[in-house]
Amino acid sequence: MKRNLTIQLDEDVIRDAKVLAAERGTSVSGLVAQQIAELTASSERYRRAKESALQMMAGAADRGGRKWTRDELYEQRFRAAKT
Repeated sequence: MKRNLTIQLDEDVIRDAKVLAAERGTSVSGLVAQQIAELTASSERYRRAKESALQMMAGAADRGGRKWTRDELYEQRFRAAKT
């Protein structure tokens, strides 16, 4: 089911959107709907990927690796850049 949504835009944005919509063979409403759909889909993909990564990290076994401090990492990089 589709519903209407009212937005307010500056006149110059509306003018440019009408030109863009005409170039793409759609309406300003169609442009807005497409962009919002793409934004929400992208946000949902990111949320799922983040959740999956956090679950994998939580279940990862501790390998007993070295814990680096920020200063140690900076010092390593600084030394490497000098050589």
